[in-house]
Amino acid sequence: MGLYTATDSHTIHFHQLQRGTSDRVRNKRVNERTGEEVPFEEIVKGFDDGDAYVLVEPEELDEIAPGRSRSLDIEGFVDLAEVDPIFFDATYYLAPKGKEYGKIYSLIEQALAKAEKAGIARFVMRSHEYLVAVKAENGLLTCHTLHWADEIRDPRAEIDSLPRRAKASQKELRMAEQLVEALSMEWKPEEFHDTFREKVATLIKAKRAGESVEKAEPAAESTNVVDLAEVLRASVERAGGSRGKQGKRAKHGKPSTHVGNRASGTPEAEDPAGMTKAELYERAAAAGIPGRSTMTRDELREALTASDTGSGRGSSRAA
Repeated sequence: MGLYTATDSHTIHFHQLQRGTSDRVRNKRVNERTGEEVPFEEIVKGFDDGDAYVLVEPEELDEIAPGRSRSLDIEGFVDLAEVDPIFFDATYYLAPKGKEYGKIYSLIEQALAKAEKAGIARFVMRSHEYLVAVKAENGLLTCHTLHWADEIRDPRAEIDSLPRRAKASQKELRMAEQLVEALSMEWKPEEFHDTFREKVATLIKAKRAGESVEKAEPAAESTNVVDLAEVLRASVERAGGSRGKQGKRAKHGKPSTHVGNRASGTPEAEDPAGMTKAELYERAAAAGIPGRSTMTRDELREALTASDTGSGRGSSRAA
């Protein structure tokens, strides 16, 4: 079968230059004792066993390297639900080797889709052996490289501060459940974008044109709140306010000061023109404005203004 990369990195890459020049700065292989550059052909690999280095020549690795796989030999089929997502690594599209293999390709895809199973196989690529899962997805076969079991770290052994299962009251648990329910949404991956990458691209474009770029709003400072019930209550209120659950605030008897609830202790909500980007984003989230995660401050303000105008309430919507 043919193997095609299914994902693509859009990371913006920079070269290293010496300030004040256009001279590239490159990394060199340097002997740390003498400071002299070492030719590639004089480099061997060394494994540190604690007492000394065990030297291994590149040719010795080539001699024991497994041959490149020309096919996927399925060892067995497992239920997809049994494969923990933490095992998945890279994803590839699989294609039939030729037109004559099209029918068997389609039959395997249909069978896997109906059974909701994945084929487990081993695959050799670039002198490395991989454990892979073959799945049926959207009418085609995909190949997912998997981490080996001994590559999965035990979180309890790695994270000293990891808490044990918390003992929560029924009230706290119900509030947490309400928060999940209130913020439940349909998964639309196309609405999420790498906003930092977009800002880097904007910065590059602006610097090329000799323009300035608006700085990001500083992150909100921690309030060190430890009252879980109060934090959850406020979160549920904010989430509920965006879905017309206005009765919750009256029930608790505490007017919210959160801009997402269209309330600030006064009959009118704050004018978007004077709000920070963070405040605009929170208000956009409360209003359910799509694509807000990729918007600039001006775009958020315009979207909120259009939303308020369209609802016929202007920017003075009452709480």
